[in-house]
Amino acid sequence: MKLTGQFHYFTAGYSGAVSRPTSHPPYLALRHRDFRRLLASQLLSLVGSQMQVVALNWHIYLLTHSPLALGFVGLTRVVPIVVFSLWGGVVADRYDRRRIMIATQLSMTAVALALSGLTFARRETLWALYGLNFLSAAAGAFDGPARNSLLPRLVPARELAGALSLNFSAFQAAMIGGPAIAGLILAGHASASPLVPATPASTSSLALIYFLNAVSFVGVIFALATMHASGAPEKGAGDAHPLHALKEGLRFVFTTPLMVWTMGLDFLATFFSGSMSLLPIFADQVLRVGARGFGILVAAPAVGALAGSIFVSIRPLPSRQGTIFLASVAAYGAATVVFGFSRNFVLTMAALAFVGLADAISTVIRQTLRQLITPDRLRGRMTSVNAIFFTGGPQLGEMEAGLVASLFASTAVGVTVSVVSGGLATVLITGLVAAVAPRVRRYDAGEHFGGSRQVPPSPVTEPGRAGTPIGS
Repeated sequence: MKLTGQFHYFTAGYSGAVSRPTSHPPYLALRHRDFRRLLASQLLSLVGSQMQVVALNWHIYLLTHSPLALGFVGLTRVVPIVVFSLWGGVVADRYDRRRIMIATQLSMTAVALALSGLTFARRETLWALYGLNFLSAAAGAFDGPARNSLLPRLVPARELAGALSLNFSAFQAAMIGGPAIAGLILAGHASASPLVPATPASTSSLALIYFLNAVSFVGVIFALATMHASGAPEKGAGDAHPLHALKEGLRFVFTTPLMVWTMGLDFLATFFSGSMSLLPIFADQVLRVGARGFGILVAAPAVGALAGSIFVSIRPLPSRQGTIFLASVAAYGAATVVFGFSRNFVLTMAALAFVGLADAISTVIRQTLRQLITPDRLRGRMTSVNAIFFTGGPQLGEMEAGLVASLFASTAVGVTVSVVSGGLATVLITGLVAAVAPRVRRYDAGEHFGGSRQVPPSPVTEPGRAGTPIGS
């Protein structure tokens, strides 16, 4: 349950935003024309994209009824992210970020239109859906670093933390609203149920959702085209050979123990607990709540993530964050176990919301840690490397969850075993890391703030696993 290639950098703006406290209210960033326009247009675009994520998972379930087919959605997203993310960071450092984003937004618009056209014409196939999902993720791998590099130019440095906070709030609002709207549209078509064969009526709602997503990109493209701020890279930014720059970033990440341990735990936790692509099966065969309930379940983790981000923004975490980080990851796994066992819609919703809350807290700590220990000149490349782990774990986990579920004759039993075993594995791995990595357990962020026992509140600068699109 992580972010898509399109969003894995959405809120990963200025890397130094957490290095010092700020007294400026977040809304002051809205005074700046370029930021205000881009934020508003991205909010609408994100709602549309989240609607498409829900529609794509439901579409594949309508076509196949297969947990393994749903699991492969994650694979079609993780491959382009692994292949292109590092180069996306290099491109963003060497070329005009606005032009890069316009190109990627146009590419994702074309993908959404192709999905809509194929679905409306009843020519969609499983492999066509996979292929278009791959192309969307590839575009996102270049869009994210460009967005990350452009944001600091839209507001003054003193208001940047507030801008990031608003960015994250917009992301979470879209994560809540998009799935809910998609669920209502799907539920509005009585025949849009996996219990009956797919018909033109059952897929017309899917074609509409894809088309609405295509339209949602128009505002972002307009905001970028009319932006006053320059997207050109700084002079000399492209002097170093791309391969040398890439090697330097990789060397730093993999020779920094705290970075390796936290990224490794993040990858394994999301690999085993990443099972959100199975939600169509839980909604249909386990809880029997249909498309509308499916949309609500998809939105539940984002509600918890939003609550968690608000909590850590209002009440700063103590400086000894190592144990809190480990506890939040363990809670993430435990809540996943409850989700897998639950046969009650309200309990499942609550478990998913707690998954999101625990994930938001661990994300804040992990992101703050990475920013504090990374030199400024390496932060962009560090973010690109981290994106592979941050996105690869859950997307591969979706495939693993689908594979495990497909081994059982009963689909309902299969998805239960898959989710519960993954959650338990996450809890056990977290305990193992706590036992063998005292450096992580004793991590004290206060050391970076002159020994302060409390760390200044910081905006979440990257979306957490639960606060990101599923299965894509």
